[in-house]
Amino acid sequence: MILSTQTDVVFRVFGEEEGIGVFAKAGFDAIDYSMFPMSADDCPLNTGDVVAHAKNLRSIAEANGIRFNQAHAPFPCWRPDDDAYNAKMPDRVKRAIQIAGTLGASCVVVHPIAYPGSEEAQKEFNLNFYRSLEETALSYGTKIALENMWGYDRRRGYIVPNVCSLGADLADYYDALNPDAFTVCLDLGHCGLVGEEPDDAIRALGGKRLGALHVHDNDYRNDTHTMPYMFGSAMNWDAITKALGEIAYQGDFTFEADNFLCRMGRDMLPSAVKFMEQMGRVLIAKVDANRPK
Repeated sequence: MILSTQTDVVFRVFGEEEGIGVFAKAGFDAIDYSMFPMSADDCPLNTGDVVAHAKNLRSIAEANGIRFNQAHAPFPCWRPDDDAYNAKMPDRVKRAIQIAGTLGASCVVVHPIAYPGSEEAQKEFNLNFYRSLEETALSYGTKIALENMWGYDRRRGYIVPNVCSLGADLADYYDALNPDAFTVCLDLGHCGLVGEEPDDAIRALGGKRLGALHVHDNDYRNDTHTMPYMFGSAMNWDAITKALGEIAYQGDFTFEADNFLCRMGRDMLPSAVKFMEQMGRVLIAKVDANRPK
């Protein structure tokens, strides 16, 4: 199984070229290219020749013996009552898909939208949005990955289910889309926040729908995005890895645990990234031990 992690913190500290080297030296097989800054107007990825930029990054990665396997489109894709922002984002998301495909990433996560109104209206809005991106994904040879999300009840002060929050919801959305252009990225840490165990979500999706992962840990109350087994975290990694093995999961193992890294200084980051790589190998071994014989 391919082991990867997102680029967000490391690229901000070291820059893209040096950051690729940090991941390669740590032993990662691949990296997940973070394009969150594209939601801001001044992001360089919103202008210039992004194809040339992506090709250059791909060459640097190949020279370091590593590759890009996944990517993150900008987030959020849509905001309520913000017409100016919403007018910009479709082209930026398509640009992110173009970058992901040029990097050679097999999928790019495009988060579903928490659209106000009924569940039916929200689903219709999201399916129309995703279908508007299908041609771009097919053109650039990458799949759009749907992710399970959560909302927040500000009056009562806690996390609640929102769009695609449960495994069954993700399955329902995915089944309404073209499998040649779409896949599912299950965010393991988001599951417990909305009351579903990650292993139950994994089994609800099954091996055919589930194409990617976001791996991180939390205490079931806060979206902490930290490393598995950290103090205060409560997710059951034996149950999670057992479920992944039992469905014969064929996707990659991708960390989205950068809150573990963000408080590290520049001098400590390479060691922290190496620790993350070592933890990933342990968890992958647990998945492989539970695969059908």
